[in-house]
Amino acid sequence: MNTALPGIGVSLSSTHRTDAVSLMIERAQVAHAAGLGSLTIGDHHDMKVPYAQNTPMLGRLLAEWVGRPAGCLFLTPLWKPLLMAEHIGTLAAMHHAASPGVPFIVQTGIGWGDAQFTNLGADMSRRGRDIDAVIPVVKALLAGEAVTDNYFGLAEATVGLRSDGPIEWWVGGTADVAIDRAARLGDCWYGSPGQDDESIRRGVDRYRAAGGSRFALRRDAVLGPDARAAQSLARDLTERGYRGLPFERLLSGSANELGERLGELRELGVDDVIVRCASPDQAGAITTLQELGR
Repeated sequence: MNTALPGIGVSLSSTHRTDAVSLMIERAQVAHAAGLGSLTIGDHHDMKVPYAQNTPMLGRLLAEWVGRPAGCLFLTPLWKPLLMAEHIGTLAAMHHAASPGVPFIVQTGIGWGDAQFTNLGADMSRRGRDIDAVIPVVKALLAGEAVTDNYFGLAEATVGLRSDGPIEWWVGGTADVAIDRAARLGDCWYGSPGQDDESIRRGVDRYRAAGGSRFALRRDAVLGPDARAAQSLARDLTERGYRGLPFERLLSGSANELGERLGELRELGVDDVIVRCASPDQAGAITTLQELGR
C-alpha cells in the first residue's frame, strides 16, 4: 500500500447566517493559499436559512481557484438530467478555460428530506432508480450525444456548451448499493463524514473488489496551533449535537495530530480527505484551513 498521506481538499460550507458569499470567497482564498488540493461545495434546496446554491456559487469561486481540481455536489435525483448536464458543461468550460487539463469534479448524492423532494417535484421513493438512470444520461450529454430517453422524457436532447477537459465523477453513499454504484459509474467513491474505521475498511474492501480504485472521505475538522484548545472546541461542538457526529469522527488538534490521523486513514485505504470546517465562526474556519496546509 502507498504509505504517503492522503491528499487534502476542502468542502466549503454553504450555510451561513449572514454574508454567505463573502465568507465563502474568503475561505476559498485562504484554502488556495494554504495549498489544499481541491475545492468543492454542497447541494441542498428549500432551506430555511441562508444557503449559497451550488452552481452559481461555484462559478464565482472558480475565479479564486485556478490550477487545481474544483467542482460541486449534485443531489442527483432532484435534478433533471438535461439541466444538470448544462450546468456541469458550463462550469467545466469555465474551469478548464483557466485550468486546462485539471479535472472538474462532479459529486453525486442520493439526497434526503421530504420537503426538498416534494417542492422540486421529485419522488423520494424512486431516488435510487433515478440516480442510477441520471448519471449515464448526463455523461452521454456531456460527451456530445443527442439523447432520447423515455424514462426522463428526453427527445434528441443536447448540451451546447461543453468542455473537452477531464471530468471526474465522485459517487457518494455508504450503503452497499451506493458503493457498488461508485465502482460501476464513478471514478471515485465519496465517503461520509460519519463513517467509523470499520465502515471505511469494509467499504473499501467492497469497492475495490467491485473494480473501484480511488476513495475520498469527507471529514469535519477543528484545527489550530493549540491542540488542546482545538480539541476542546471540537468536543464542545459534538456534545451540542454538531451534525449528529461523535467527537471521534472530527479531525481535531494541531497539524501533528492531523498528520497522525491522516496516516491511520491512509492505512485504511483512504486516498483523499475532503475537509469541512466545523468552527462556527470565520476566524476559527480560517485557522483550520491554515493548519491543514502546514
